[in-house]
Amino acid sequence: MMNNDVLRSIRYTLDISDGKLADIIRLGGLETTKAQVIAYTKKEEEDGFEPCSDEVLAYFLDGLVFFKRGKDETRPSLPIELPMTNNIILKKLRVAFELKEEDLLAILQASDFPISKPELSALFRKPGHNNYRPCGEQLLRNFLRGLTLRIRG
Repeated sequence: MMNNDVLRSIRYTLDISDGKLADIIRLGGLETTKAQVIAYTKKEEEDGFEPCSDEVLAYFLDGLVFFKRGKDETRPSLPIELPMTNNIILKKLRVAFELKEEDLLAILQASDFPISKPELSALFRKPGHNNYRPCGEQLLRNFLRGLTLRIRG
């Protein structure tokens, strides 16, 4: 899934403006402008489209965690994880929206993507672990759709 699609989907889910999206990226630690965010949220075929890099998406997801849960000033910021994988995106969204395993299962079930608990927990393991499983495009797309249904109703 393209980083731009993830950015657009989360913007729609939270029903926030381009300016607020830029604020969230800045909250994550990357200086950006509203014009850059507008270019990231355009569709590929539109004029002015700009691909969203892994770095921008990583700062956005970190900023989203701070936006939704607050920033602990006593702790230093963690370095961003690059390259971005679907597993990392799923982990960051899980933290930002404070989702438990049951919530994740319900979200995926709502978007007609049934998954078992062991399959779900395999997505959150470290790469190289025996039971690690990479998160596929379809699973992430269905998760974002289910998250939108849950939040926007």
